[in-house]
Order: sequence, then C-alpha cells, then structure tokens
Amino acid sequence: MVSNMNTVETEGVKKYFPVRGTIFSRQKRFIKALDGISLNIEKGEIYSLVGETGSGKTTLGKILVGLIPPTEGTVKIDGIDIYSLGKKEIKQLRKKVQMIFQDPYESLDPKYKVKDIIEEPLKFNHIEYSKDRIIELLDFVSLKPPEDFINKYPFQLSGGQRQRVAIARALAISPEFIIADEPVSMLDASIRANFLNILKDMNRNYNLSILMITHDISIASYMGKRISVLYRGKIVEQGSTYEIIKNPLHPYTIALIESIPLIGKRDKEVHIKDEISSNIPVDKGCNFYPRCPFAMDICKEKEPELEVISQNHLVACFRYKQ
Repeated sequence: MVSNMNTVETEGVKKYFPVRGTIFSRQKRFIKALDGISLNIEKGEIYSLVGETGSGKTTLGKILVGLIPPTEGTVKIDGIDIYSLGKKEIKQLRKKVQMIFQDPYESLDPKYKVKDIIEEPLKFNHIEYSKDRIIELLDFVSLKPPEDFINKYPFQLSGGQRQRVAIARALAISPEFIIADEPVSMLDASIRANFLNILKDMNRNYNLSILMITHDISIASYMGKRISVLYRGKIVEQGSTYEIIKNPLHPYTIALIESIPLIGKRDKEVHIKDEISSNIPVDKGCNFYPRCPFAMDICKEKEPELEVISQNHLVACFRYKQ
C-alpha cells in the first residue's frame, strides 16, 4: 500500500522521444523532452514550473501522474519510486495524484452530465458518495447554485465553468497532489484571477500539494512559493519566488520577466532571439547558447550545471560560475 504523501521528488528525470530518420540514416536520433530534472515539492506547497511551449513542462506533468514512464531517473511520492510499483499499488497511488488538463473542451466527456463526470472517479475507485458530496464540490469551485449545473452537459457550459467541473472531478477522490497543466491558458483574462484563487483555496483548505505548470511567469510568481524555470528539458534557474523575481540571473528568466509589463524592475533587460524549437537539437554546450545575447565560447562547448548562488537560488549559467 502507498502511505500518506509528504513530498513529491524527482531525481535526474529524462524523457527522450525517438525521431524518425530517413531511409539513408541508420543513426537513431532523439528529442530530449526532459534531460535530468530534479525537484522536490513539499507537502502542502504550491510549486511553479515555468517555460515556453516546447520546454517539456507537460511531459514532466504526465510522468509525475504516471501517464508516461521516464526514460531515466526516479519519481518518488512519499519516498516510494512510483515506477517500481505493481498494478494494485499504482491504482492506490492514483487516488493520491490527479491532473487538471489545459483544455477544458477536451478533458470532459461530452456524453456525460456534470454529475456523471464527477461521479466517475468515485465509482472507479469504489468510493462511497452522495448527491450532497457532488453539490459540495460544485459549490466549492463556485458553480452556484450547484443544482443549476448538476444535470448540464459540457456543451452547455462556458470554458471557465468546464474548467471548474474539471477541478471538482480532481477533488472528488480527495487527492494529496494535483498537477495543474496550464489551467488558465484557454480562459478569458477576466476570469483567470478567480480561477487561480480557487486553486489557492484548494491548497489552503485541503492542504494539497500543487504543481502549477505555466508559460506565464506572472502566474508562476503569484501561485508558487518556489519556481523552477525550464528551458528545452533542463532547469536553468530554481529557487524561491521572491529571489527569482527580485534578482533573476539567467538570461532566459530575465527575458520571461521582461515580457510581463507589471512585474519586476527593468534594470535588467535581455533581448533573446527567435522562439524555442525542440526539433533543433544542441549536440553539446548550453541549450540556450543559440539565443543568448551573452553567449561565450565556453557556452558552445560545455553544458552549465545548476550552481548555488544563495540559499534559495540556483542558476545554470557560466556567467555566475563560482
């Protein structure tokens, strides 16, 4: 049996996807979606993972929830390597871990009413429930009055309402860890703050650990106590939210902050080149080298490791090599 969860921990997690080559090429090539990710999420903590499209954020989320196995590395929940568990133990684990997906239009079965959508994980896990429990969940996620929503189909709901149903479904089996994968990216700006506050209420009221996956560093800083900045499968900066927002060090982090009009000071400005492309591998050196305005010769030859700058701040950049 899986015991109560205290932390979520990854150590050296890698995920490589094979690339189909030409008939003339015998050498196997891989996209390194994740290339050595190590992080630790404490019990009851909201932890933010930020990076642009193609950085590997969603891949890590799927590995943490047990949807896809890592190529290498370990994922531990309460000290137990989840990929060493048998089928029965994995089923018990999935009561502890849930995922809220990005797209509220595709994550709900259109044939089911709202009450059926929320009941589904309860039935699957043989958990007793009542209509009052469904109403309680709908009320918590601000679908009020709940009686007006319980018999509706997804197509009768707005995007924000659908995402609230997805949250209610995730909460139904009382998980201890939730992965929120870009949960507000498809919602109107006018309702994003309300939705993020619901996630904060979940964390506070249920003592849930939450991994907040986002491309928006303003959302990451609003939600998370700590932040990891992900670039092409590698963490380039990591630490307390206060330290990273107050004193961003990696050029990529600075550029992310610079893109947000109302966050941080503009005493550090970086203009990076182009957009990320995970389909163009960097054979050696720093992944960020092709886009970095501060690139040095060493950056092209060697890969920087995460260095401790202060107690709550790490960065992978040769500019800060001790």
